[in-house]
Amino acid sequence: MGHRIPEETIEAIRRGVDIVDVIGEYVQLKRQGRNYFGLCPFHGEKTPSFSVSPEKQIFHCFGCGAGGNAFTFLMDIEGITFVEAAKRLAAKAGVDLSVYELDVRGRDDGQTDEAKAMTEAHALLKRFYHHLLVHTKEGQAALDYLQARGWTKETIDRFEIGYAPDAPDAAAKLLESHSFSLPVMEKAGLLTKKEDGRYVDRFRNRIMFPIHDHRGETVGFSGRLLGEGHPKYVNSPETPVFRKGAILYHFHAARVPIRKRQEALLVEGFADVISAAQAGIDYAIATMGTSLTEEQARILRRHADTITICYDGDSAGIEAAWRAAEQLSALGCRVKVASLPNGLDPDEYIRVYGGERFAGEVAAARPLVAFKMAYLRRGKNLQHEGERLRYIDEALREIGKLSSPVEQDYYLRQLAEEFSLSLSALHEQLSRSQRERTKPREAPDGETARPMLAKKLLPAFQNAERLLLAHMMRSRDVALVVQERIGGRFNIEEHRALAAYIYAFYEEGHEADPGALISRIPGELQPLASELSLLLIADDVSEQELEDYIRHVLNRPKWLMLKVKEQEKTEAERRKDFLTAARIAKEMIEMKKMLSSS
Repeated sequence: MGHRIPEETIEAIRRGVDIVDVIGEYVQLKRQGRNYFGLCPFHGEKTPSFSVSPEKQIFHCFGCGAGGNAFTFLMDIEGITFVEAAKRLAAKAGVDLSVYELDVRGRDDGQTDEAKAMTEAHALLKRFYHHLLVHTKEGQAALDYLQARGWTKETIDRFEIGYAPDAPDAAAKLLESHSFSLPVMEKAGLLTKKEDGRYVDRFRNRIMFPIHDHRGETVGFSGRLLGEGHPKYVNSPETPVFRKGAILYHFHAARVPIRKRQEALLVEGFADVISAAQAGIDYAIATMGTSLTEEQARILRRHADTITICYDGDSAGIEAAWRAAEQLSALGCRVKVASLPNGLDPDEYIRVYGGERFAGEVAAARPLVAFKMAYLRRGKNLQHEGERLRYIDEALREIGKLSSPVEQDYYLRQLAEEFSLSLSALHEQLSRSQRERTKPREAPDGETARPMLAKKLLPAFQNAERLLLAHMMRSRDVALVVQERIGGRFNIEEHRALAAYIYAFYEEGHEADPGALISRIPGELQPLASELSLLLIADDVSEQELEDYIRHVLNRPKWLMLKVKEQEKTEAERRKDFLTAARIAKEMIEMKKMLSSS
């Protein structure tokens, strides 16, 4: 075990895949000039700063500094090892790795083995439960129930719905027979341990809905009780492989349709997704009955411009839709809300009115502000002057959040017409409210707080080192000049390390290729390397420009020494040792002359 993949095979994989296609499965990318840009999947942002270079086959985020190649991206986004990333990319590149005996375990072997056992156990039980549902008399009642509510055999197979038998240890026996550790299976949320030490099934006499992570691995279940009783639903607990707040139900299958449409339909439950999919809406995903988390919202924002929310039509569903809409719009999503009548949820609506009519409701979803204005009217008696004025004030607050003047004018005209108000008065009130919100903050000491600078300007020597390294990555000739003149005397440790890898890369006989270079350097240096390789610099650097960069790098230690001399001179003067102070002053003059002439 643990045989390495040869360097030439890694290079064949790298050249056999397009990083734009790899990252495009996770991030919505748009071409701008020579590169592609999107929202960074590694930190929250509203404007794209995540750049992908098809020419160099690398990525870099100018916001958080993440960077690397296709291997690095998969390792970071999925939390997998290099070998696992290589296997996935090899499959895309058509490179056969079966001839190598590979060890795919991570750094923490025990944890990774345990997690792998958990996902394998979930996959086994998913097949077991599905077989019981569709092929045995034991599951017939559950199958009849599902079909009676309108789900076809094709839909049941598509979502791999199953049935957990009404037996105390059917799953426990199956898992044990396949050599799974029962204590680990308890930790995975599949079994519970009795006081007498016996392990019994968590799920019994329940219709089983498998839950997949975003890679398509089965990591949990939700079991609905067949018949009467409590609790109606039993769900997998939080485990090493299942975090409810990080997973959107059906996202693994809906990701491609969502990216194609640039739209997702967000609903609350499993049944809503399944019924919507059967009705032909394949871009539906669910929060599994919980409030939308920030992590889930960021996942949606990375994959779609527009999110249509269609939660239950009751009061709780409307409140949840408001909260989700606020989160998504804050991240820059275009949000619409489809409101269903009579308090129905999407599954109930489809069963009553059919899938075609539901699709019409989704298509007619209201813009966010229209939904908010309807929401703000709830519980208010608009015939009462005080409540009417409160509603107008709240509506103006929401209209003021719109970035489009046209949209603002549209909703202001609606308010003016409905309440017989002057449009100019509404515009004036809106402007006054916006001025109040944008007043400069007062600092604690009473002074006006100053806005923070986005980025601090780099010192000249540091900027020179970065530009030198960027040119070195693109030119063997520049690297040879720098190696001869500077060698390892870069002033910043990271820069020294990267320079050493660049020197070694060319000494091995390689031609300039930033993507190939990045694949050969350690992970901790890859963000820096990817950032520098994407700097907008001229293809050729003049001799004078190169000389200036080298001078800044080599003079940096001398300027530092000059500062030390200045401190020594000050200390001598403080001691009234004027002879020493004069000598140091003379040395400083000579040093400054040398620096100015170099």
